[in-house]
Amino acid sequence: MRRYFGRKLLIYGLTFFAAVTINWLIPRLMPGDPVASMVSRANLAQPEAVAAMQAYYTGLFGLDLPAWQQYLNFWGALLRGDLGISIWLFPTPVADVITRAVPYTLGLLVPAILLSWWAGNRFGAFAARRRLLDNTVLPVGYILTATPYMWLAILLAWGLGIVAGVFPVAGGYSYAMRPNLSWEFVGSLALHWFLPFLSLFLVAFGGWAIGMRNMIIYELEADYSSYLSALGAPQRLIRRYAFRNAVLPQITGLALQLGVLVAGALVTEVVFSYPGLGSLILKAIQNQDFFLLQGVFLFIVIGVLVANFVIDIVYVLVDPRTRAGMGAEA
Repeated sequence: MRRYFGRKLLIYGLTFFAAVTINWLIPRLMPGDPVASMVSRANLAQPEAVAAMQAYYTGLFGLDLPAWQQYLNFWGALLRGDLGISIWLFPTPVADVITRAVPYTLGLLVPAILLSWWAGNRFGAFAARRRLLDNTVLPVGYILTATPYMWLAILLAWGLGIVAGVFPVAGGYSYAMRPNLSWEFVGSLALHWFLPFLSLFLVAFGGWAIGMRNMIIYELEADYSSYLSALGAPQRLIRRYAFRNAVLPQITGLALQLGVLVAGALVTEVVFSYPGLGSLILKAIQNQDFFLLQGVFLFIVIGVLVANFVIDIVYVLVDPRTRAGMGAEA
């Protein structure tokens, strides 16, 4: 296992290096000058003052240096935990801006991922044994899993927010309130959280349900199921073994789908103006904030890599065949 996880760490390390390099390149390949955009918001009338301020901030952010030196400085600052200063919210550090937005994204993403995976697998396994559900309710899963996150979010906002008026359609909490520990504020948070969560949950739920349904049918038709049935084993025991084997590819699928779910959460936040990382990315692009964009992408890259590594560990723990294969290899 030490050798297995050593290889995994090497792969993730190389992936992290490549992802961070691309992360550094993307903002610099975007059109426009972020410093010029920042200076223009100052509404200076004198050209000399504009030129002096632009030169000052260009040097302050290190954008007057050669590209290779900017790249090395970026890695040096990153190893010190310094993500730079936000151009859009100058002089606020990028780390502080991201820290304020991360709880909203995690509070939206983590429950949607875990609950959709658990509920989708349970429902798919149940529907595989019930022809009525398999022929009626489960086909809705094909529609859900093929639905773009943004389009479903717009439909939910229109139906449950505008037409029904049950849930708010913008913000993380009521604009008339300030964050506090009162039950009123918590209730406002929950109301604003529900529609973004529901849009992510439904799309992911449909995919997990379909995948588990297909895997259960495959496992119930496998040789070991027929052998157990011939020995007179109860159907509950056979289905239990089938579920345990069918859930393993779903764990692998969870690792593969993390990036898709994170991307879905980001666009969903934009639809609902939810104050998470998705809205932050949009603001950073609109204001040409290189450092904020780099910081948000870096947090997402690290989060996805760490989550994938945790899933690799879980897979080894739940599948004894993997550990047996490691022992045979050693």
